[in-house]
Amino acid sequence: MRKNWQGYIQRVITALILLIIFGFITGSVSIVIILGLSAYVAWTLIQAVKLHRWLYSTDERRTPPESHGLWGDLFDGIHQLQERHSLTQSRLKTLINRVQESTNALNDAVIMTNASGSMEWWNNSATDYLGFIEQSDQGQPIYNLIRTPVFKRYFENKNYSDPIELCSPAKPHIILRFHITLFGEDDRLIIAEDITRVHNLEQMRKDFVSNVSHELRTPLTVISGYLETFLDNSDALPGGWKRALNTMTLQADRMEKLISDLLLLAKFETSDQSQAQQETSINHLLETIRSDALALSGNKQHKINIMNSTHGSFLGDESQLRSAFSNIIFNAVKYTPAEGEVDIHWWSDSSGVHLSVKDTGAGFDPIHIPRLTERFYRADPSRHKETGGSGLGLAIVKHVLLNHDGQLEIKSELGAGSEFICHFPQQRHSIEIEH
Repeated sequence: MRKNWQGYIQRVITALILLIIFGFITGSVSIVIILGLSAYVAWTLIQAVKLHRWLYSTDERRTPPESHGLWGDLFDGIHQLQERHSLTQSRLKTLINRVQESTNALNDAVIMTNASGSMEWWNNSATDYLGFIEQSDQGQPIYNLIRTPVFKRYFENKNYSDPIELCSPAKPHIILRFHITLFGEDDRLIIAEDITRVHNLEQMRKDFVSNVSHELRTPLTVISGYLETFLDNSDALPGGWKRALNTMTLQADRMEKLISDLLLLAKFETSDQSQAQQETSINHLLETIRSDALALSGNKQHKINIMNSTHGSFLGDESQLRSAFSNIIFNAVKYTPAEGEVDIHWWSDSSGVHLSVKDTGAGFDPIHIPRLTERFYRADPSRHKETGGSGLGLAIVKHVLLNHDGQLEIKSELGAGSEFICHFPQQRHSIEIEH
């Protein structure tokens, strides 16, 4: 039974007083006190030896030594702490086992590494997909086992907002999508998902769109040719045919534009960043696009302003950049009322280089922004009939920016116009071009 510690102090003081009284009675106070204290020290040493033997005993079922007073309470208290610790340890071990069992049941590979990248644990799927060996790979840096420079850069960059896709080192026909999450003190949880089926379906879609677009272009060219011939000889045709021929020609032109955009999108989807390393004069490119935009504006007399706050060239693919920038600027012209303004601003700062295209059009509800770069998505389908767009312009912009390490930011409000901002990393900004 646990007692109040003040009681033990009182008992020691009482014993000391009794020893002093007994010493006065016998006439040997010093000797009695020394004998009493020696006995107490001896008893204390015996209890300490019991404690030491008990704590370091190899018997897992050891029980606390028998004792009384303060030492008895200490033995009981330590024993209770051991029991609680053992129970907590058992619960944690059970929980860890359940987590490992459930993780091993996942089809996705799961790997845990420390801050330096050394592997601490992985599940069965990681062994299957990545070829890890428990006996030899434990504690090895993960980028020594996934020997891809892209993965090492991604791992060390600590910017895991977007996953990366790589071929499995153990099974090259499998495509894995890697997600990394930081936890603890820069420890990492890595999840590799098998996306082979999705990747193959996406490739089939791209091939289908590209092939069908190519196949449609030839018959459409023939149809457009005959329509042009009929229009050239419209005087010899019945009066009602000219309007029908004009309508068919207009729709054939729209179909031609759609096919061209589909082929362009397919081309940019299959491009990689190695094609986007040429020095390009952004100032010259924007002036050229501005001239085309003024021609598109026609009698609407839009005011198109260019402000270039930085000098030098840009490392990129000029044809891709022309397609992306012209899509954004032409859209601004199309959706801005007559005599409205379109402001084009190219500048650089510590975060990179940027292109902003801001118009004074009607704008649109911001709820549409997350889906605007999807193919054929329309914020306002009624405006599509007026402008005749293909619905692929912003999808093309998205892929061009991906090929140039860029991102697209969109701002808009109903009645307050829209702003499209292309953000590029600083390393894309190159030396000044001499003319």
